[in-house]
Amino acid sequence: MKKITGPFTQILPLTGLPLKGALKDSQLQIIKNAWVLSNNDRIITIGTLERLRKDHPSAQITEITGDRVLLPGFIDCHTHICFAGSRANDYALRSSGKSYTDIAKAGGGIWDTVTATRAASEATLVELLVKRADRHLSEGVSIIEVKSGYGLSVEQELKQLRAIKEASYKTKATLVPTCLAAHMLPKDFEGTRAEYLDDVLKNLLPIVKKENLATRVDIFVEDGAFKPETAMNFLQKAKEMGFAVTVHADQFTTGGSELAVEVGAVSADHQEATKDRDIKLLAKSDTVAVALPGASLGLGMQYAPARKLLNAGACLAIASDWNPGSAPMGDLLMQAAVLGAAEKLSAAEVFAGLTFRAAQALRLTNRGTLATGTPADFHMYPTNDYRDILYNQGKLKPILR
Repeated sequence: MKKITGPFTQILPLTGLPLKGALKDSQLQIIKNAWVLSNNDRIITIGTLERLRKDHPSAQITEITGDRVLLPGFIDCHTHICFAGSRANDYALRSSGKSYTDIAKAGGGIWDTVTATRAASEATLVELLVKRADRHLSEGVSIIEVKSGYGLSVEQELKQLRAIKEASYKTKATLVPTCLAAHMLPKDFEGTRAEYLDDVLKNLLPIVKKENLATRVDIFVEDGAFKPETAMNFLQKAKEMGFAVTVHADQFTTGGSELAVEVGAVSADHQEATKDRDIKLLAKSDTVAVALPGASLGLGMQYAPARKLLNAGACLAIASDWNPGSAPMGDLLMQAAVLGAAEKLSAAEVFAGLTFRAAQALRLTNRGTLATGTPADFHMYPTNDYRDILYNQGKLKPILR
């Protein structure tokens, strides 16, 4: 059924903008006092009510009252929201001066969540995930990447991935699953890191592929997880199996971004420790740099060098890293607004990082803009000026259709 929805005080379609590099707000197309024509949840066009009614007289009209600014639905291209348990103790220890690595060595960190997630039933994980996904959706995030990585065995990783698949049927948000079995070496695995990754390749990924549980594979490249040279073989073999690959890169030490570019990863996520050399490599590549300000806030550390990445010509996406340990808040808009203030990003750069550039990190070719033929995936804010959205740093909440 054809629908005409409006009027919107401002519509930011985010079309016609480059995929890479810096952006100015003057490059934003702002359509004023316009309506959206859609058919079967696909956008046909944007225009005046008079023209749309004349061209489509049988279309159903839905009138919006009050000032509204319309944006494409946000895309969170990096989350860990399929988990059980809490890491409030970790947060308290960090705030008291303990480091992320110190806490992990003492028995906290990722393994704490692995223990709780293993103990939870698949049905419990589904329930928890749907609740978090629905909260994200209520805040304007309509596409959510969701990683496994808190199972760390064939059986438990499959439980997580099956829970993500089941949850996708129970939320209106679109969930994009990623297999992160290479999150860390499990404490109960009797073997080396290379042997564990070989086990994932031989015994887990074939089942993931057969059951269509994920088309993406991730790995945490860091001193306490997997070294670049070990990760390279794993990523290459995962690609040969038909998976897109992505990398947790340069969170505490460098090496991950260089690996991501070399292996042709879709994205390199974190970037807090990224150096100028890595920035140049990313800018010359097709690998998306994903900034995760939620982790910086949760760990009390520096942000990814977003300004430098954009100035160098990289494609920068912004994601929440919502997880129980380093980024428990999960408020994507608030985090993006704070990152923008800290790194001196234009509104155009922030919104691009939350929409069509984030879509690039998930290889979604028709999402993140309001263009003819794209899904009618949009949300609106109760204001007459798009700049109010970031100015209020997440406190101006969207009104969903």
